Amino acid sequence: MTPPRLHLAGITKSYPGVVANSDVSLTVMPGETHAVLGENGAGKSTLMKIIYGAVKADAGTMMFNGRSVHIRNPQEARALGISMVFQHFSLFDTITVAENVWLGLGKHLSLAQVTHSITTKAQEYGLDIDPARPVHTLSVGEMQRVEIIRALLTNPQLLILDEPTSVLTPQAVEKLFVVLKKLASEGCSILYISHKLHEIRELCNVCTVLLGGKVTGVCDPAQETNATLSRLMIGAELPQLVRHEPKLGAPLLRVQDLTLARADQFGVDLDGITLEVRAGEVVGIAGVSGNGQKELLYALSGEDVRARPGSMLMGDVDVSRLHPGGRRKLGLHFVPEERLGRGAVPELGLAHNLLLTRHESIAFPHFGGGWIRVAQLEAQASSIIRRFNVKASGPRAVARSLSGGNLQKFIVGREIDANPKLFVVSQPTWGVDVGAAAQIRAEILELRDAGCAVLVLSEELEELFELSDRLHVMALGRLSPSLPIGQATVEKVGEWMSGLWDMEVVHA
Repeated sequence: MTPPRLHLAGITKSYPGVVANSDVSLTVMPGETHAVLGENGAGKSTLMKIIYGAVKADAGTMMFNGRSVHIRNPQEARALGISMVFQHFSLFDTITVAENVWLGLGKHLSLAQVTHSITTKAQEYGLDIDPARPVHTLSVGEMQRVEIIRALLTNPQLLILDEPTSVLTPQAVEKLFVVLKKLASEGCSILYISHKLHEIRELCNVCTVLLGGKVTGVCDPAQETNATLSRLMIGAELPQLVRHEPKLGAPLLRVQDLTLARADQFGVDLDGITLEVRAGEVVGIAGVSGNGQKELLYALSGEDVRARPGSMLMGDVDVSRLHPGGRRKLGLHFVPEERLGRGAVPELGLAHNLLLTRHESIAFPHFGGGWIRVAQLEAQASSIIRRFNVKASGPRAVARSLSGGNLQKFIVGREIDANPKLFVVSQPTWGVDVGAAAQIRAEILELRDAGCAVLVLSEELEELFELSDRLHVMALGRLSPSLPIGQATVEKVGEWMSGLWDMEVVHA
């Protein structure tokens, strides 16, 4: 009989205050696509890092292709034939795509050979990327493509994918699934983590469910529904999202003919962006990553203040060249797509990460500084942790120690808790489990119903269709006309992602 590709028995890993994995057993056969399902903080990513050698287990055994192995680091894992695409990317910002990939492939290849391989693999799998671009110029979606290509170039026997489609468009997901099914048919085993239940049902042969770090069940996902998988994962049915008719107020954000040259040679020029968001509505922006969303977000948040005066108004105030702090005083709160590095300082505790955008706990802030009331700050962080069900050891837990989904809940919660007048959020439920995603979307709709103007940029069309009252599509630095959500279809939005709305407007 063919031995399992991977067999784990009794894997246990503890951190101060939390048991991430408790006596976990898992078997993956050759050519099998095996889902690992669980809510945020269930121990999925820790288990994958143990398999990949990035984390050492406290107890348990691991067998690969029928023999016992002790993987001490990712280099040993890759030598065995194990590759991993992390949810939080492991890329160096200051070097190019090709140089990042080269680092993981060994010294026997030249940089020119690696560059050629990247281009070939990207074309083969429809994951277009420029090998010469520095990583710091890439969007989150483009970084994810780099991680996937780097893993594929190692010709793995076991490929671990941690939320690989979280910022990919439906078209890109379809292409990726073709790739994964082909790899599986050739004998590659795949461990697949995703909170998108329909993906697991379509792609995976087996599903292992983790709850609180323990295996609570194994099933055939094709025989399950989204509802039964949700029950297995969170122990309850998903709450239904309640939408009310919007009660529109005055425009709280007006962008008029915003044209902005790219800040670097790999960026995207913004070309005549015109946009309005009124109090009491959610406006969505769809589009393939790398089409100007990053540049638009920098301009909206105040990180880029080169906009022409008069091109961006909050209410009646011209904010085109106003810094982020000034915009926050007017009621703008903002969630960037990058959690670690821009949304949170990795090595700071959650409480002190509040100080990035919230100053209620600072005494005498109008004098340009002041004492931090630490007790008040920690109480504020604890309140957000409770309200948004963030799994953390407490307000002093460092941001880096949280799972991706739990950190996302905290960052979104930090900004929603500020009761903004204008809320701009990018990828609101990236890497968040289905229960937490439902909560975040419900909180966004509550903000809208309370009179907040909400702008959502997301690469999940399902999310945009659930939340938006109107929809735009971004392509090549341009923004489509507004489309009422009742007239939006996946097919139409997909066509507009290629910039084809001009043809439709002409024919109309």
